[in-house]
Amino acid sequence: MGSLSSTGIGLGLVGFGVFFILFGMLLYFDSVLLAFGNILFLSGLVFIIGFRRTLTFFFQRQKLKGTSFFLGGVLIVLMRWPLLGMLLEVYGFVSLFRSFFPVAFGFLGSLGNIPVLSKVSRALGRDFTRGCLGSSLHG
Repeated sequence: MGSLSSTGIGLGLVGFGVFFILFGMLLYFDSVLLAFGNILFLSGLVFIIGFRRTLTFFFQRQKLKGTSFFLGGVLIVLMRWPLLGMLLEVYGFVSLFRSFFPVAFGFLGSLGNIPVLSKVSRALGRDFTRGCLGSSLHG
């Protein structure tokens, strides 16, 4: 029961983190809201998957580039340079979660009762998978 409640707390923290990040971007990259959103998002991730698994996820050898950009962006946002920090964070986020995007797009494509969304997500998932495979084959 303890892990269920920590997962719920983590999901709440991640949700509020995403809200504050989006709200900070909406308010012309307000650095305080962005920094608060980043802290909530990262702490929620720790609550969901645990401290050790979070560290092993972020510090895998093949993900060090994405981790450095993401955490560097968080640090730059905390230093009150929000636009540069968010650009670095977005690049790091895409680099870190590159392998997860085809799964997410495949799940969205399986939603058969939303015809336009399923067609778009299948096309995006196919293109993104092809892009990931092409980049991993060439270097």
